[in-house]
Amino acid sequence: MEDESLKGNVAPQDDTEGFTFVEVNSVKASADKVVCCEFSSDGKLLASGGHDKKVVLWDTEREKLKPKTILKEHSSLITDVRFSPIMPQLATSSFDKTVKVWDTNDPNNSICTFTGHSTSIMSIDFHPFKDDLICSCDADCELRYWSIGNGTCLKITKGGTAQIRFQPRLGRYLAAANYNFVNIIDVETGALWHSFRGHNKPISSLSWDPSGQYLASVSDDSARLWSLLSGSDENCSDAMSWPGNEFRSCVFHPTYPSLLVIGGYLCLELWNMAENKTLTVPAHEGLISALAVSPLTSLIASASHDKLIKLWK
Repeated sequence: MEDESLKGNVAPQDDTEGFTFVEVNSVKASADKVVCCEFSSDGKLLASGGHDKKVVLWDTEREKLKPKTILKEHSSLITDVRFSPIMPQLATSSFDKTVKVWDTNDPNNSICTFTGHSTSIMSIDFHPFKDDLICSCDADCELRYWSIGNGTCLKITKGGTAQIRFQPRLGRYLAAANYNFVNIIDVETGALWHSFRGHNKPISSLSWDPSGQYLASVSDDSARLWSLLSGSDENCSDAMSWPGNEFRSCVFHPTYPSLLVIGGYLCLELWNMAENKTLTVPAHEGLISALAVSPLTSLIASASHDKLIKLWK
């Protein structure tokens, strides 16, 4: 059901004539729930992790998923996996209160481990062009900025409890899901630039569009699109709600910028934000906990509590 009060300008429209969305591969990725996944910048690798405490690196050649390496240093469930956009590095976070950074060319052992959080780390991300900078957030709302080269904590602030994502390309802002609102934090100063409010339930996932001007967020029963062109709550360009669903993940489609792919329970919802239309695609036998996108290959990956990872195109 559309929230009419929040209709307005959305991301640039695109021609979806001839659009198809099909499953191209499916593999059992774990003996337990999978909760996170991410493509490398060249699309050749996919990382996944979850309750079995392991991170698997998958080779995605020819739109297939073949296990390449298993990373086993964490002592508790994996909460997030992120590739550096400019370096051959992977970061992983865990309930064990650590962040680890790995060299994807030689991933047998982590190259550094960050400690200091006093509770479970929920999310991590690399800055888009500062190759030494990484950020993490924990369940107590603490944000920590780390230097990979020095292995030290550069700054500690507050502002995120569930997921954090740096603004792509520009890297000026960090989006942080903090309960039922989205904090937009100035990376240089650590100051809060704006809080986007409108969700009634805790936000579980964030996704920037490639331009860094639009940000999508999903909570249990709704998805919202925000614009950073100015700092007002009226910058919720559009919103859709699906009562009774369980949304956990979202990504912008790699080919159609007005299409948001949302992971829920059993199904993917494809929301055409330009036309305010949705399409439901049966996808998994459990909660779809994570989605990832590769602009270079046009692949979308879905990870689920049913222990499977699937590729879509």
